Amino acid sequence: MTMSRPYVGRFAPSPTGQLHIGSMVAAVASFLDARAQGGRWLVRIEDLDPPREVPGAAEDILRTLEGFGLAWDGEVIRQSARLDRYADQLNQWRSMDAAFGCVCSRRELSEQGGLDVYPGTCRYGIPPDMTPRSFRFRMPKGGPLQWVDRIHGEQSWEREQVGDVILRRADGHWAYHLAVVVDDADQGVTDIVRGADLLGATAAHVALQEVMAAPTPRYAHVPVVVNDTGQKLSKQTLAQPVRVSQAAEVLADVLAHLRQAPVARDSPSQMLAQATAQWACPSLASFHADGP
Repeated sequence: MTMSRPYVGRFAPSPTGQLHIGSMVAAVASFLDARAQGGRWLVRIEDLDPPREVPGAAEDILRTLEGFGLAWDGEVIRQSARLDRYADQLNQWRSMDAAFGCVCSRRELSEQGGLDVYPGTCRYGIPPDMTPRSFRFRMPKGGPLQWVDRIHGEQSWEREQVGDVILRRADGHWAYHLAVVVDDADQGVTDIVRGADLLGATAAHVALQEVMAAPTPRYAHVPVVVNDTGQKLSKQTLAQPVRVSQAAEVLADVLAHLRQAPVARDSPSQMLAQATAQWACPSLASFHADGP
């Protein structure tokens, strides 16, 4: 898709801990892609899951980005300040019959084999004496959900593969699918560069964008960093946080993972300037050519 709007990219970490090398791959890739195209680069804190959040993590993330020379444009948006906006969007979708209440518990869905794709239990209504525990998107009928990923190529997902995704959880917290699509639309995001672990979520986002009549951004899902056992580096797999004092080494490793030409080790801002000048969105073949 040819984008006629000015480029707007973003990095949207969750404050569940400090940034690690896997986080930095997504941050640097999205930053370089935006700057190489003369675009804006936004930072958004996705703080919608209080039980998993670490006190002070959001501020630590911002300090780390600054220390690595990753200067963002405009105000940092925090999802926790946008709860009314999400409620308004859910109400709008409910009024359009694009969302419905669900009384199913995780245990019930597991027993029905529906944890991965919702089996449609409450799609056509719930008993009148019951109150919804959560709210779900009513996936419209239609052809496949299709888009072109700049790294992974043409994507086509049957709507039945995606199902009626959660919009508001049973614990009252807003779901990732709703918040990220609303935020990207409201912020005018045109390009999303993020980890390939989120490639599967994109089909649901395309469906939600359709219902919102919002443009679908261009997507590029970068292969994730894995540890020696092949697990994605994450806080759950005890990935070590990056240190600003080791910025040159970390940036060199990140650029190598992104299949970029080496740059001279210098200050973070100088290294990023060199990397921006020679940025090329990596191909999937380049990751397969010489292993992870």
